[in-house]
This record gives sequence, structure tokens and C-alpha cells, in this order.
Amino acid sequence: MDFGLVLQTDPPGSAVVGLMRRAERNGFRYGWTFDSAVLWQEPFVIYSRILEHTSKLIVGPMVTNPGTRTWEVTASTFATLNDMYGNRTVCGIGRGDSAMRVAGRKPNTLARLGEAIGVIRDLAEGREAVVDGQPLRLPWVRDGRLPVWMAAYGPKALALAGQKADGFILQLADPFLTEWMIKAVRKAAEEAGRDPAAVTICVAAPAYVGDDLAHARDQCRWFGGMVGNHVADLVSRYGEHSGLVPEALTAYIKARQGYDYSHHGRAGNPSTDFVPDEIVDRFCLLGPPSAHITRLEALRDLGVDQFAVYDMHDAKEATIDAYGAEIIPALGR
Repeated sequence: MDFGLVLQTDPPGSAVVGLMRRAERNGFRYGWTFDSAVLWQEPFVIYSRILEHTSKLIVGPMVTNPGTRTWEVTASTFATLNDMYGNRTVCGIGRGDSAMRVAGRKPNTLARLGEAIGVIRDLAEGREAVVDGQPLRLPWVRDGRLPVWMAAYGPKALALAGQKADGFILQLADPFLTEWMIKAVRKAAEEAGRDPAAVTICVAAPAYVGDDLAHARDQCRWFGGMVGNHVADLVSRYGEHSGLVPEALTAYIKARQGYDYSHHGRAGNPSTDFVPDEIVDRFCLLGPPSAHITRLEALRDLGVDQFAVYDMHDAKEATIDAYGAEIIPALGR
């Protein structure tokens, strides 16, 4: 199993670079960041520094979207980083939650997202693609490679990930829901004539190592609110009892009153009072190293290729070091 570190690009950018360097020293192979231009600093600028100050770490957004940048600009940015540092990027992409809504726009449609996946990958790898009716190619790209991994929860999005993406990003670490969603992605890949095993599976969730579960839950409760924001979209689209989305995912948002993006992804988020301890325990990895290893072994057995640690709490360095000392050696490649 591979391991990734996920951070927000809060200033100073040098602190993000420092944590990513620490992660590489501890055996993490991927460095991810949020991508929301209003809420945080521009990640691609910081990626260049991370790549310069690491030797093997693969970096990318978790996740970008097709709406805040034109597709040729996104592809060119990835291709430039790859040309400078040797194909060490990955494009995580989704419909655009915080990045679009904070700017007063609706998230992109799945049709637009599906088209963008192919166009961005083709352009970044030097092939011609059509953007807004115009055939384009980046003539300077040589031997470029850009895996595109898609974040998804709902049935149509899961199907799209299986049909078109190189990888699937699931932002929760509940084994029951992980199994259900991996099956949906792989079924869609097979029906599209693809090799289901070729779709990389990445689970991303907060991890907090320690024995004080009450404190760990409070530090990670924000994640249930973030996931609940996506679940609310699914309920509005498919209905609460449609059978298309597992009730294990939708039931806990009944008490949800709304969401304030100014606290998005942060410990102490006041928009997460509706999230019970049970959901925090199911969606996140909490407790001593042995508890993390047990959950990760279960996820690995379901086909998860990478666990990406959301490290947005008061023990960033300690979590990275604990994973490097005890957890990655037990499960890492």
C-alpha cells in the first residue's frame, strides 16, 4: 500500500513544503493539497517548491476541477512541472465543491468533468485534444505522463470514474462504504471494456494517532461535515431512500443545518455539530498505531492501493512521524 499526505496550502507556503519533505523522509510517496483559490494559496506554485526539495514524492491536487482554470492551462501547468522534475505529478479532479461555490458558481456537471479528464490528460502527455471546438496540442511536451484520478461518491460519478479515470479517490475510510464504491467503479470499468484492476484506488481521510479518542474525534469531526456537504448534494439529486446511495452514507446528515466554507477542512469547524462520534470513528482513522494498521489492512484487502492522510489538526508532525515509524513499515511497499 502506498501512502500520501494531504494538506491545505495555508501560508506560509514554506511550512507546506517542510511538511511534505518530512513526509517523504517518513516513507510517504504522494503529497496532495486542496485546490480552492479563494480559501488557500495557489497550490501549483507550491508544488514547484515541493518537487525541488524532494527527490521522489509525487504531487497533485485533491482535488482540482474543470471550472477554475481553462483545461489547456491546467494541462500546461502539469506538463511544465513534469518536464522540470521528471513526471512526478498526478491530477486529482472532481466537480469542484469549495473552489466553485466560494466563487459563486455551481460545481461542474459530470459531462463536463468527463470531457475534461480526457482533454487534460491528452494535452499534458503531448497529444492533440479539442478544447471548446478548437484542436490544440502542446508542441513542447516530450515523454509527458499525467495520471488523472477522479473523486466521486454518487452512482453516476462512480460510473464515470470507472469509465474514464486512471484512479478513483474516495474521501472516507469506512470499509463498508469503500467496498460498495470500489465495486461500482470496477463494474463500470469492466462494462467500458477497461481492466478494472488498472484503476488505482485511493482512500483519503483524517488520521490521528494517540490514545485520547475524545480529543482525536474533536480534531477530525470537520471531516464528517465536509463529506456531509457532498452527501447533501446526493440526497438532493437522488432522494434519501432512492436505493442508489447507501443509507449508511446518508442517514447522519438529517440534522445538518448548512455549511460555512470559511471553516472548510479545519478542526473546530462550527458547521459539524451534527456529526456524531460514530461517523468520525467510521470515516477517520483514530487511536493507537495498532488501530490504524488493523483498519488499513481491511482497506488493503478490499483493493485500496493508497491511503492518503488528511493532516489538518493539531498533531501534523506527530502523525507524519508515527506513520513513518510504525504504520507505513507494517503496510508500505
